[in-house]
Order: sequence, then structure tokens, then C-alpha cells
Amino acid sequence: MKLLSSNIAYNLDPVLFARNCLDFRADPWQKKALRWTGQKMILNCCRQSGKSTVSAILAVHRALFFPKSLILLISPSLRQSGELFKKVLEELDKLPDQPRRTENNKLSLEFETKSRIVSLPSTENTIRGYSGVDLIIEDEASRVDDSLHFAIRPMLAVSGGRLLLLSTPFGKRGHFFEEWQNGTAWEKIEISATDCSRISKKFLEEERASIGTWFYDQEYFCMFKETIDSIFRNIDIEAALSDIEPLKFGGDLHE
Repeated sequence: MKLLSSNIAYNLDPVLFARNCLDFRADPWQKKALRWTGQKMILNCCRQSGKSTVSAILAVHRALFFPKSLILLISPSLRQSGELFKKVLEELDKLPDQPRRTENNKLSLEFETKSRIVSLPSTENTIRGYSGVDLIIEDEASRVDDSLHFAIRPMLAVSGGRLLLLSTPFGKRGHFFEEWQNGTAWEKIEISATDCSRISKKFLEEERASIGTWFYDQEYFCMFKETIDSIFRNIDIEAALSDIEPLKFGGDLHE
């Protein structure tokens, strides 16, 4: 482990680390995500584009090359967080130089360097208490409750840690939509099915016929659609509000 963690080139370049140590050949957009140096990033990417693999590699890289790091995995359900944690374990198992683990269970692991990767439950009242977090990965973010998202953000306040949201869209609602649409200081990457050579045109044609345009456009083309249960479109509400005259107070009530 010392030989790997002391490699300055791998420390500085996660793409090189992923290629040489994990046998992962990144797509151009994945290279950009792996070399992300900011504090906030959103991956608005289609299904099976490889966004979960990228996030797992980011978690592994942080844990290996930055001692005492705390990485949290958040999802809409504990089962989904567990699936992302399995991806982390799969990437770790590829390493030619295995790091020694002082804790290793179904939901978390800790290395001898004191770095930890923890998969958390999906309810706001069960995750409080963590502080000094270095990286939070929020998987399927469009389906994560806003209360949970807002509860994890203060964990980064003192540490200056990083926040990664990854998902396909799920309607024009919630923090994932709002941050993608209006958020500032975010690194934003969008990858549709046509940007991913691993997804065939034939498969997409079959999916469009099977699941309908509402799901198809969001799952494979990163489009935020009006929510199914919405009576009024967002654009109609905004237009209506912009036409409302402000109330005037004061003056003669009989004018």
C-alpha cells in the first residue's frame, strides 16, 4: 500500500491511477469528472453511462491518497447506497497493491491510514452527527428527499469538503433540478445516450417504444420533464406570476 499511496503521479492524476491500477479506460467526459478540482459537481448523465463507476473511483482515490479522509455515500434508499458501496469494493479489489483494512463490513470500511468510506441510510434524522466530511457522493440525486440533501450540506461547512450529485432527471422538482437549472459554482456535465457508444441505437428504439417519452427523455436524454402529477407547467406558473400587479398600500382607500 505504501508504494501505491506514495506515487505522486497517481495522487495528482486520478485518470492515470484508474487506467494503470484499475484497468479503467475513461471516456473524455469521465476524464473531466475524475480530474474535477472544484467543490461541487453535478453529473446529469443517462442510464448506463458509467457515472456510478466514476463516483466509485473518486471515492477510492480520495481514500487512498488522502489519509484520514471521510467519504459518505448517500442514496434514496440504503439498498441503493449499498449498491454504490459494492462498486467501491469492486474497484478496490482490482488494485495490485491491496491497502490494509482495519474495518470492513457491508456498510463501511476503514483503512490503516484512517480514511473511511461509509454508506448511509436514506433518512435525514439518521445521518446527523457526521462532521469533517471530505467527500459526499449523492447517487440518484433526483430521487433523494430535499430534507436529506439539506441535512448533509452542513457536514462540509468546516472541512471545505466536496459534494458530488449524480443522477438522471426525475421531473422539474427538487434540489437536483434546481441546482442543475440555477445553481452557481457547480461543475456540470451532461451525457445523453447518443454520447455513449456502449448504448446501441436499436436498444434505444426498443426502449422508446416500451417506456414512453416521459421516462425515455429523462432516462436516456437528460431532459427534465414536467412531473406526471403536475396540473400546471412550471413555465405557465412563472408567466402567471410575472403578470401579477403588486399590491399598493397607503393613500386614499376611496380612490
